[in-house]
Amino acid sequence: MITGNRVIVFFITQLILICLLSIQAYSLTLEEAVKLAIDKLPSYKAAELKVKSAEALYDAALSPYLPSLDVSLSKSRHYTDTLDYDSKSYGATLSYILFDGGRRYANREIARLNLSNQKEELRRSLLDLRFQVKNAFYKVIAARDTIEQRKIQLEDARKDLEVAEGRHKYGVARLLDVLHASVRLEQAKFNLIQAEGDFNKAFSELNSIIGLSLEDRREIKGKIEGESHLPGRNKIMEAVMLRPELIQLENFKKIAKSNKALALSEFYPSLSASASYARAEGRQQGNSSIEDRSIGIVAVWNIFELGKFFKKKSADFEEEVSEERYNDLKRAFQLEAFKAYEDLVTALGKLQVARRQLELAEHNYKQAFGEYKVGKADILSLVQAESTLSNAREQLIGSKLSLVLSETVLERAIGIEEIELLTAY
Repeated sequence: MITGNRVIVFFITQLILICLLSIQAYSLTLEEAVKLAIDKLPSYKAAELKVKSAEALYDAALSPYLPSLDVSLSKSRHYTDTLDYDSKSYGATLSYILFDGGRRYANREIARLNLSNQKEELRRSLLDLRFQVKNAFYKVIAARDTIEQRKIQLEDARKDLEVAEGRHKYGVARLLDVLHASVRLEQAKFNLIQAEGDFNKAFSELNSIIGLSLEDRREIKGKIEGESHLPGRNKIMEAVMLRPELIQLENFKKIAKSNKALALSEFYPSLSASASYARAEGRQQGNSSIEDRSIGIVAVWNIFELGKFFKKKSADFEEEVSEERYNDLKRAFQLEAFKAYEDLVTALGKLQVARRQLELAEHNYKQAFGEYKVGKADILSLVQAESTLSNAREQLIGSKLSLVLSETVLERAIGIEEIELLTAY
């Protein structure tokens, strides 16, 4: 009998563990959501592939620094008036560029900068991905919290109706009191249905970003804290300079200089060395096989070509254009970061007011409920107090959401993953 009880306890324990693991498997944290988006979002995968493509081109740019080996082989049949014969030849040529006016260095530098730009584009894609996931994730949490608040609102409205009905039953309240409370109860039901619909839409948006089915409803693990790490303005302005877009424009400035070097290389001679071996064989009278070995140096210098002068002039202009674009984008990003910082400061201030307003609204509702219960207040005061309390709760949720969204906007504006990275030092 004891053994049987142990078996039952064992199976119950295993069942509980399986249930707990199942619940854990279907929960979702913010970082898990970000990881899912990284694994499944097509735009991020495309950015990763572009980096690999740029790496291959950068490796290819090393080719001019290494010797080049060419092998040739030919076989032909000749028809003449006196004799038909076959001939074949084969050879190998090894060549190396000694000097090209800086052309190969400029091309490799351009390939390196293009690779750097693609890596920055991948980082920008990651920042955008985190921004989208964070926004969607916190909106789901806010929608979930709104549902809970509106359930409380529904219970408060039902409690008000029960008091009104009780007072009416004993003849100390009018039927109009019951009607007012009933209308408020139906409004609370309406608001709850609306909140549930908003929650489903917010969850579908999150699922779309992280690659899950739109109908998937995993448990969201997390909450909106209602606190923010506010860095100094100087740190914000310094961090803006590390945005991927600005680093890319810095690289474009360097690419413009390399293009200018390419244009200048046309004004210098090119020098190369080569070694070759060739052998020709043919069945013809007095002709057997011929071998040829050679070593040489070739210098080529273009004295005049009209286009290279204008190419150099164009490269000068492009260098100036890239500088002006950099300055303009830096100005725009600094303004964007400053405005995002002010929005965060404003959101913090509004959150403090919302918390205080909720405290007052809760006190006001308790007072109105107590006074109506003993006949010292009318139903309109009670309904108004309950409505004000409901609005204050939702306003606090909205203020918390506004704060965390303002924080994510600031993170994106200065090009970092977490605002805490600036406040940690």
